[in-house]
Amino acid sequence: MSVSQQVAAHLPFLRRYARALTGSQQSGDAFVRATLEAAVADEGLRENLGEGRVPLYKAFNALWSSGFLEVEDEPAQAGQHEAAAADRLNSVTPLNRQALLLTTLEDFSVEEAAEIMGISTDEVEGLVREAVSEIDRESATNVLIIEDEPLIAMQLEDLVRSLGHQIAGTAATRTQAQEAVEKEKPGLVLADIQLADGSSGLDAVDDILSQFEVPVIFITAYPERLLTGDRPEPTYLVTKPFQESSVRAAISQALFFNSSRPL
Repeated sequence: MSVSQQVAAHLPFLRRYARALTGSQQSGDAFVRATLEAAVADEGLRENLGEGRVPLYKAFNALWSSGFLEVEDEPAQAGQHEAAAADRLNSVTPLNRQALLLTTLEDFSVEEAAEIMGISTDEVEGLVREAVSEIDRESATNVLIIEDEPLIAMQLEDLVRSLGHQIAGTAATRTQAQEAVEKEKPGLVLADIQLADGSSGLDAVDDILSQFEVPVIFITAYPERLLTGDRPEPTYLVTKPFQESSVRAAISQALFFNSSRPL
């Protein structure tokens, strides 16, 4: 595969990242074009771009960090979810926003993000933590916990409250989850898949999603039951036994990329 073909395969993802980073489709696309123009003019850079996504994003970052391109934006055409995510991105400082997007939206490792940004892994981790904190302060919601183990349910309740969210309810069965939703519509659901009475957390979540859209994080000791390819697979999945930091990160990402509520 030629260098141009390799770069072309990564371009849709680079555009997605650039638009999220700059908060504008026009500005993001302009920076991507400028990156490609720089590669055309620099043979060494062009050859490096054939080595994978990291060199491409690194070249983009060097250009983005060096200055600002004057771009006349067209009226935004984003939907509610995209607009809400853009608002949250704009509330996060640029370097924090970059570290967060690289390690979440673009799924780079901390080491890869550090290479792209030209900083240490410790600095990347610190920037991500700060970004998550900024988002958490602006994304408070009410959370439904579907979990049949009392101690784990209590642990999740404490964690959710520590992030500034409220508890919409705690359910140990599918029926209890239905009852909880009737009382209060949650803005986020944390769900196990094997519940107390033998009912399924998957079915409980399907019940909820048939009524309204809400981000769902599955927290389970049986991830293989969700990753079969037989049904839509979850975007957010935390495996038991879990680290609280993993659940915190999943909650922040789920609310960041899914919430349509205005800030």
